[in-house]
Amino acid sequence: MVVLGLILLIIGLIASIGILTTIGVVLLVVGLILNLVPMGGTRRRVF
Repeated sequence: MVVLGLILLIIGLIASIGILTTIGVVLLVVGLILNLVPMGGTRRRVF
């Protein structure tokens, strides 16, 4: 999800498409949050 967000962000910036940039930023932030929050009550962190 982080990689997809980064790709969409870069494409959106290069092509000057605002919606792609917005979706890219949202996916990037959500992907980073999901990587930092332990899922399912486990203490294991996935980076």
